[in-house]
Amino acid sequence: MRVEQIMTKQVVSCGPDDTLARAAQLMWDHDCGCLPVCSGNGANRVTGVITDRDICMSALFKGKPLHELHVSDAMSRQLQTCRPSDSIVDAEKTMSRARIRRLPVIDEQESLVGMISLADLARQAARESTAPRREISETEVGDTLAAICQPSAQQLAA
Repeated sequence: MRVEQIMTKQVVSCGPDDTLARAAQLMWDHDCGCLPVCSGNGANRVTGVITDRDICMSALFKGKPLHELHVSDAMSRQLQTCRPSDSIVDAEKTMSRARIRRLPVIDEQESLVGMISLADLARQAARESTAPRREISETEVGDTLAAICQPSAQQLAA
């Protein structure tokens, strides 16, 4: 099964110059905890991602209100992506390796075309649970979640 078959296609994004207040409002309005950050002249080129946790930590450590802080100050630039034609198994492996729950899906021009999440993979695994041939299992999704939640070396050293 390919990523394009289970990804979310209607994805809300923000720009690096948006305020954290705008990003937080978009997350609230669209019931999501992560937004791709896009820039470019209408190309919707993904340059990073921002999570609700990024917003909270930035506001806490900078001691400023959200409307005074910008997405570019808090977003992750260590971008992991996948393509619509990638297998869901490959997307799951990328999530596990990078310890992330969501992947922007980009086309050949690196423009945003969707998002795939660990929840999407879990729903697909549940649908396949009674199928004779499964591409992804609930156990594999659970193992990926465990890998994502594993404390980092920094956390273990503290």
